[in-house]
Amino acid sequence: MSESPLLRPGETCWRVETAQRFAFVVDGADYFVSLRKALLQARHSIMLVGWDFDTRITFGDSGDGGPERLGDFILWLADRTPSLEIRLLRWDTGAFRAMLRGNTIFTILRWKAHPRITLKLDAKHPLAGSHHQKIVAIDDSIAFAGGIDLTMQRWDTRDHLDDDPRRVGPGGRPTDPWHDATSAFDGDAARAIGDLARARWLTATGESLEPCSQCHDCWPEGLATSFTKMRLGISRTIPKMDGQEPVHEIEAAWIDMIARAKRMIYAESQYFASRRIAHAIAERLAEADPPEIVIIMPHTAHGWLEPLAMDTARAKLVEALQRIDHHGRLRIWHPQTAGGQPIYVHAKVMVVDDQILRVGSSNFNNRSMRLDSECDVILSADEAGNADLKDEIAALRNDLLAEHLGVTPAEVAASLKATGSLIATVGALRGPGRSLVPYEVPDLSAIGAWLAENEILDPNGPDEMFESPSKRGIFKGWERLKSRFRRPKKGQR
Repeated sequence: MSESPLLRPGETCWRVETAQRFAFVVDGADYFVSLRKALLQARHSIMLVGWDFDTRITFGDSGDGGPERLGDFILWLADRTPSLEIRLLRWDTGAFRAMLRGNTIFTILRWKAHPRITLKLDAKHPLAGSHHQKIVAIDDSIAFAGGIDLTMQRWDTRDHLDDDPRRVGPGGRPTDPWHDATSAFDGDAARAIGDLARARWLTATGESLEPCSQCHDCWPEGLATSFTKMRLGISRTIPKMDGQEPVHEIEAAWIDMIARAKRMIYAESQYFASRRIAHAIAERLAEADPPEIVIIMPHTAHGWLEPLAMDTARAKLVEALQRIDHHGRLRIWHPQTAGGQPIYVHAKVMVVDDQILRVGSSNFNNRSMRLDSECDVILSADEAGNADLKDEIAALRNDLLAEHLGVTPAEVAASLKATGSLIATVGALRGPGRSLVPYEVPDLSAIGAWLAENEILDPNGPDEMFESPSKRGIFKGWERLKSRFRRPKKGQR
């Protein structure tokens, strides 16, 4: 294990900056309320950079006098504050179809007619790649970065009720329970996210923007701080393109975090399909005394094509890891509601021991490592001034587990103290109803297995997209570990 700091600019991160306040925000209901309150305080610049924006969604409490829907709220903000410039940058693919949703096209035309609202489409990505960052920068004074998009289906409370009348789409149709996470922070780290947003704007549009010269307090009322006075790392994935050298800071950080774990890794991810991440986990599981690795994931991917590719890749990788897992240290669980309905996990989170917290837009898949543009935020206790944040890091992990298990954080903390084990804690607190259910490797269809094995729908970067399948695969680079494969014992799955 490396003795060097985790956050190394140019390798595992882009920049390391200070923040006075940092909030770990769980689930869309709390995020939308906090974001709306922060947007209300903007004076000069709002930059919304994301994978998708749905102008029809209702977000936050409209008791502030503004409209409920995002599209109307943006117009109202611009009219309300004459000094304010609002810029939105959206991934271009699928934008035309998105404009056909309800009255979206009319809202966008109203945006375009406004002199201080600018919407641009981001086409600066490889073929089949996407702009996947989900960041907000307000006056360079507060930033949000994580996994929550300003689009439909993202709203839910931490209760994840089976029949919540508030959890509906723009047309009034009920949506499924949804678990997600993001972060808010201020200080120099927020200014850095502003720089990142301006850099992406320049790449996508060719327009250079000036930083904000007058920072001020935009922290939303009611948003509790998880940490105070810390240094944060900001990590990126930028895919290789003409005129663009690739940036693989997120991948380097993921692998380093896995290597540093002493006792336990807790992670939440929408997908598990990255050959490099799985290889890094395999290296740890093959050790004499590996750490526990617990991953919370959705039962299945959304859509019709993604389950075929991502779920099958997950099955093949997990089956291989179970053969290496001689000590039974790997577990994957799915959250469910009190009524047994699956809760979709869209969060991208990792907690290593009580040392590292990471939240961002990247998943455990090849696209996030090499093909899409991503942004993660990392807090590491080995950074100068961060050593006293260990208890708070552990508390956030316990809070997430408590949400999934339908118990209190105190119960999780007590069980962890008694057992010293994440796996034993989940086993002790798991029950019927609102809880976690174990992942089971499914039977694979021939076509699904072929797609996953050859990474047809999850290529490991632009260079491998047009390679022959015989030259790639999810187990590429595993040759040294294959001698350790064995069949998992009955019941170990």
